[in-house]
Amino acid sequence: MDCSGVLLTERQRTTTKVRVLAGQIHSTRQQVIRIDYDNESGLNAELQERLGDEIRKAVAGAGAVIISDYNYGMADPKIAGMVREAVGQTVPVLVDSRFRLSAFSDFTSATPNEDEVEQLLGVKHIDQSALESAAEQLRQQLGYQALLVTRGGHGMTLIEANTAPLHIDAVGSSQPVDGTGAGDTVIATYALALASGASFADAARLANFAGGLVVMKRGTATVSKDELVSAIAQVTG
Repeated sequence: MDCSGVLLTERQRTTTKVRVLAGQIHSTRQQVIRIDYDNESGLNAELQERLGDEIRKAVAGAGAVIISDYNYGMADPKIAGMVREAVGQTVPVLVDSRFRLSAFSDFTSATPNEDEVEQLLGVKHIDQSALESAAEQLRQQLGYQALLVTRGGHGMTLIEANTAPLHIDAVGSSQPVDGTGAGDTVIATYALALASGASFADAARLANFAGGLVVMKRGTATVSKDELVSAIAQVTG
């Protein structure tokens, strides 16, 4: 892994995540809760500028960019603005933000889950139609071309400008082994597909397959190209 863009500073500490697992000695253990230890303050001006320099180097020639915001202080509107300025309007920029998506407007797409959509709009949806209306309202409000709402065992819903909503059923087992990293897998596959020239719909379908595969693996896992191709072939024949 290329770590040349990693910045070291005594003013920040690396976020540490403690996962609490439950289960008997000879049974499958599942995550019950995660406890995060992180910084309470954001980046100062000097660190932001240093980070901006590294961002501009990293995104040069990129086919797509993901802004992953866990509300730990690094990904913020100023940093997001640096990304947009560096890549221009032709490169897809996708956002995954934990309950702060409203702070990141005018990008290409995002992958919120149902709870995040409800919290951002302050509206509780009760059925598929209500979810689609809420997601379209959020898409317009944020100025995105598309919004991919992840729904766990209920699959995904893609809301795209000037296009009918697309519901994608979940694939794989209805009983996931471990949900760790599922959201990261989804947005990574979604971004890679868009960078390769796929439509939003095809990119969403690929992301749905990848997410369905990774939740069947224990721990922080990955999905290979061969696994993805095999899973699609089994469904499509």
